[in-house]
Amino acid sequence: MVNILYNNTLAVFSPLYFVSASNQGLDEKINDAFMPFAVWWENLILAEIPLFGQGIPLILIILMGGALFFTIYFGFVNVRHFTTAIQVVRGKYDELEKIRPELKPQVQTVDGDLVDTIKDEGHLGEVNHFQALATAVSGTVGLGNIAMVAVAISFGGPGATFWMILAGLLGMSTKFVECTLGVKYRDIDGKGNVYGGPMYYLSKGIAQRGFSKLGKFLAVLFAILCVGASFGGGNAFQSNQAAAQIIENFGLTGDATGSIIGLVFALLAGIVIIGGIKRIAKVTEKVVPFMAILYVGAAIFIIISKVEWVDDALALIFKNAFTPEATVSGGIVGVMIQGFRRAAFSNEAGAGSAAIAHSAVNTAYPASEGLVGLLEPFIDTVLVCTMTAIVIILFNMDGVFVYGNVVDGQALLYDGSRLGGVNITSMAFENSIHGSSWVLMLAVCLFAFSTILSWSYYGLQAWKYLFGRSRAMDLSYKIIYLMFTVLGAAITLDAVIKFSDAMILALVFPNMLGLFILFPYVKSEFSCYKKLIFRKKNQS
Repeated sequence: MVNILYNNTLAVFSPLYFVSASNQGLDEKINDAFMPFAVWWENLILAEIPLFGQGIPLILIILMGGALFFTIYFGFVNVRHFTTAIQVVRGKYDELEKIRPELKPQVQTVDGDLVDTIKDEGHLGEVNHFQALATAVSGTVGLGNIAMVAVAISFGGPGATFWMILAGLLGMSTKFVECTLGVKYRDIDGKGNVYGGPMYYLSKGIAQRGFSKLGKFLAVLFAILCVGASFGGGNAFQSNQAAAQIIENFGLTGDATGSIIGLVFALLAGIVIIGGIKRIAKVTEKVVPFMAILYVGAAIFIIISKVEWVDDALALIFKNAFTPEATVSGGIVGVMIQGFRRAAFSNEAGAGSAAIAHSAVNTAYPASEGLVGLLEPFIDTVLVCTMTAIVIILFNMDGVFVYGNVVDGQALLYDGSRLGGVNITSMAFENSIHGSSWVLMLAVCLFAFSTILSWSYYGLQAWKYLFGRSRAMDLSYKIIYLMFTVLGAAITLDAVIKFSDAMILALVFPNMLGLFILFPYVKSEFSCYKKLIFRKKNQS
């Protein structure tokens, strides 16, 4: 496989490549050059182990096994403290921040090196709870909720929805652990700039457990993968599906159409991301609620308009979760894999990415942001993804496309043509609300734009961890990042899914290992915050 990748790479950069590809358009050339790497990377990250007569990706076993463990260990925090999380976001417990603990520098020495220091005691963060949540949600609530849900149902049928919801509910507990650790082990410089996320809790937290070399290795590995994930799932996939919607709705043609649309997206994103997390937070806190209301409102309208079929759709979801359609390959395990895989891509619980945004919150109590973080998978997967799934299932009651018959990410339609990703969702919306494909296109573009903004911050933090916090490093990352915005719009859905899926899921390996080592620290932080809440309730 490596030899194949190497040979293809040499071919791309040889003069003969450009001669042989002279009859191809720009978008096709870019796709053909990128596809070999995408295939190789997907096969590497999604390596399977035999289980129950099926090959199951090891990454999904780690992800869901860990989520189940954290749910049980923390006493079903995803259910029991759901209302508390909402109250924290609303500011009900902001008064507790006045009772801030004394921040004493925690200096740890390992082999003579200082591995853990609090940089500045006068600053505690850059954004409030709602802004941190909005930024993180904008990074998760995106085209994974629109395009990837369509992909999941195309591959796995209605039953994939059931496993997607289950993965979302369990993922809430994982997100709680990640976001708590993100705040606990963040760095804050003298100007109040926050540097946080898995890179920091892996290196500092695991060093605290006495395994400094392991922690450093996992932190560096995560940072490298996070940079790649920001280029893929957080960027290229978003611009790809936004471009697909624009091309479909306007009927655009041309060999470089995707590249041009990607360039426009890159220019718009560049204007915002240069301003850093504060500007990103200000944009996302306005864009996210608007686009969520726009999209969810349209979905609810469609569901209500076809309410007589909703019980049939729900029955299909439950039935096919355990007895899939004959055309769906892999049986129940195959359906389960599709549901878990799409949920993981959509809400990123276990990947650790959102902990980077949550680390910037202004709080002295890490567990408070952990509670805020657990709302993300619920909003993202349980609400938005489920609504999308129901709309698509209602649309397909008459067999518009065939479940399980997918080639290159494209489902087989009744007329023999193929369509995939966001365009299936667009068809479903247009079928119920004439002209809604234009509304969906706007929502898709906003979803894509906000996700690109948020992931630029995630990737930049990882980049700075690897190469330093200089202005030059800042600019170099942003230039490369914006180049991938153009690349994503030019390549095919199949190529971008392979690359993006694998990049997001790759983060799980170092991050989940760190969570298994550090979760006792989360318990102590949570106990401390619960005591403060209990005291406030008694005083009220």
